[in-house]
Amino acid sequence: MTKTALARKTAAALGLLVLAGSVHAAPPLLQEGKKTLYQRVLTTPGCALYDAPGGKSGAVQPTFSRFYVYATQDAGGKSWVRIGPDSFGKTQGWLDRSCTVDWKMQMSLAFTNPAGRDRTLFFKDRPALDGVLNAIDPVEKIAPTRQQLKTKGQAPGVVAQEPELFVDMAKNFYLMPILSGEEVMTEQNVRVRVLNVASVSADSADSAKAHQDSSTAQERSKQIKEFSSAVVFVIDSTISMDPYIERTREAVKKIYAKVEAEHLGDKVKFGLVAFRSNIKAAPALEYVSKIYADPNEVKDGADFMAKVAELKQAKVSSSLFDEDAYAGVMDAINSIDWRPYGARYVVLITDAGAIDGSDKLSSTGMSATQVRLEAAKPGVAIYTLHLKTPAGAKDHASAEAQYRNLSTYGGTNVSLYYPVNAGDVNEFGKKVDALSEAITQQVKSAYQGEDAIGSAANATEPGKKPANADAKMLEDAALIGNAMKLAYLGERIGTKAPPVFQAWISDRDLIKQTLPTTDVRVLLTKGQLSDLSDVMKKIVDAANQGLISPTDMFNQLRSVAATMGADPNQLQKSDKKLSDMGFMAEYLEGLPYQSEVLNLDEQTWKSWDGLAQEKFIRNLSTKLRHYQIYNADVDRWVPLAKNSDPRDFVYPVPLEMMP
Repeated sequence: MTKTALARKTAAALGLLVLAGSVHAAPPLLQEGKKTLYQRVLTTPGCALYDAPGGKSGAVQPTFSRFYVYATQDAGGKSWVRIGPDSFGKTQGWLDRSCTVDWKMQMSLAFTNPAGRDRTLFFKDRPALDGVLNAIDPVEKIAPTRQQLKTKGQAPGVVAQEPELFVDMAKNFYLMPILSGEEVMTEQNVRVRVLNVASVSADSADSAKAHQDSSTAQERSKQIKEFSSAVVFVIDSTISMDPYIERTREAVKKIYAKVEAEHLGDKVKFGLVAFRSNIKAAPALEYVSKIYADPNEVKDGADFMAKVAELKQAKVSSSLFDEDAYAGVMDAINSIDWRPYGARYVVLITDAGAIDGSDKLSSTGMSATQVRLEAAKPGVAIYTLHLKTPAGAKDHASAEAQYRNLSTYGGTNVSLYYPVNAGDVNEFGKKVDALSEAITQQVKSAYQGEDAIGSAANATEPGKKPANADAKMLEDAALIGNAMKLAYLGERIGTKAPPVFQAWISDRDLIKQTLPTTDVRVLLTKGQLSDLSDVMKKIVDAANQGLISPTDMFNQLRSVAATMGADPNQLQKSDKKLSDMGFMAEYLEGLPYQSEVLNLDEQTWKSWDGLAQEKFIRNLSTKLRHYQIYNADVDRWVPLAKNSDPRDFVYPVPLEMMP
């Protein structure tokens, strides 16, 4: 949604306030035992609005509309709830409570890309799911169920399964609310979340015919032929990089010649972004980041070579050994229109670590985690070719940790990080050639009508390892390419979330239990995000004081907690966690995760050395900066009920960005 469209939508919502029903100053009812959390319900298919309990029936409400509860009443042998679209006193009518479900935790799930794993199963009852997670051999437990689903389309105890193709929430919004959840330890000694969820596609809740599985092989084959690819090299252009710049040009020249010979010129496009470092610290560097070739503007191989002909390494050194790699990556993510392409790749090439967002020389203010999350929005996979030259030997370990994180492709647990030993130019060239060839081959196979053949069929067998590093790179490229095809087909065919109402799932693959199947999103309102940002800033400020004196941190936090209404006498106990001191807002209570921040106590803080404390502060600061990004990201604030006040719009915050 564009800013203009959002403004029109917001204006329309505000204009309808006077038409939406009677206005009451009284707030919604509170949840039991809560002081700030209101009662909320979600509508199920066919839920109609009434003018009074047992009265005249009105319009059927969209499935999974979120309403606040303002009153309850029994009439005609039924229980009724008076509802409003937001928490600001506006009510619309009454709903039969039997067609609603309580939604205490405003959380939702998004499927990860199913490439390389089995499809998520929705179990009717929790014991059936627990039976798999507690099994010594989960394969033996679940294999008969999978076979029945494959041959008969159904299996006892399973009410649905995840679509075979990827459902991109950003492009085909669906709400899969978490009704309750718990972290458990499986027999395989892996911590997973067992979640009670509801699931209905937003625009097809009442029709199973929209389900993805109705798509035919012929339709997929037709759609996949339009699959195209964009590869943008993001290359370090500081001193010592000329040989790698030249070898990258050579690789692209060769692959363009092959692409054009096979008449795939309109299917595979290359671009190039160069980056250096802070030009205030070293003005002669000329730029922090610069786009030399936008794939949307490159006509052919000759045009690409002409656009990058002027690229040379810098004539002066940067002020640090680390360079602003995140500036180059973010320039590629934000400045290039990725929408025309099914496969979207950034290939980062550097011999140095990245300047972290906490450093004053950073132009982005971002960490590897933040950049990775931003790349996921347009669906970009980030490869990193790390040149481990002798000059950077002492920094290689920290740089590797950064880039392994940056290059982890969402939902696959695969990091597209590949070191080049000693910065060997020949080894580097082979990797660039192989990667370019693999990506081009994916597009060629798609053009010939070869479908992505399904997630499970492309999964690597557990315990199976590739023969060598280059084989691993090609294996990873095949997996990510399949993921891109699943996402592309899902978007083109219009894949929907399964039309299920309520079920139990695991947030991890039932067999490969370290592999996530879903991303948890906490749906925060503007006010909640602002409150969370304020609390985090207070903790960061106190923690910075604690670097000087460990005692100062908790003394400051006790003072802050007292101003927030906590009992000063209770705050003096040294075993008090931050959550016990009142820093945990009620909307964080009950979330199915372990909070590193809110579970911190004074004794633990004092036991950490300076490096551990600094890491803790950097992590908090990273999340705090990301809250600012969310607040400004107007296109992704979502209304959960028609005509709700914009202040009750929500932002789907990834669980890993919670404190």
